[in-house]
Amino acid sequence: MGLLDSVLGALTNNAGNASGAPADPKAALIQAVLSMLANNNNQSGGALGSLGGPGSIGGLGGLLGMLQNAGLGQIVDSWIGTGQNQPVSADQVSQALGDDQLGGLAQATGIPQGDIAGHLAQILPGLVDHLTPNGQVPESVGGDLGSDIGNLLSGFLGGKSA
Repeated sequence: MGLLDSVLGALTNNAGNASGAPADPKAALIQAVLSMLANNNNQSGGALGSLGGPGSIGGLGGLLGMLQNAGLGQIVDSWIGTGQNQPVSADQVSQALGDDQLGGLAQATGIPQGDIAGHLAQILPGLVDHLTPNGQVPESVGGDLGSDIGNLLSGFLGGKSA
């Protein structure tokens, strides 16, 4: 995870202001979510090691399962598929993930917990779509994820170069 952490950290810092805080809170949240997904079975922790227990979300498949179990199956399927992504509301995200997951993300990013679900509602459709480019859920997130993470962050930050 060291290389991915370094890439994500550098990109988030480059997208930030002089104080080192991200210019857009979505950059920090994207970093936290990607770290959580990539740390699927990583027992060593890191920034999100205690998010519901190490590896408790189960990677991308676990996240998608949580959303599907909350009745968001058709919405999630639209993100995975090759068609247009259906939107999700902050309330739907909040109900699906619960206070423990949202609180862990808030702690990891410094974003107020009340704002996390709203940001995730904006981020998740594009993030899942990006991580499932052929309409298939990969077995793990990682590998060459760092190679195009700048493009992903750039898209979420309004086309700004990361």
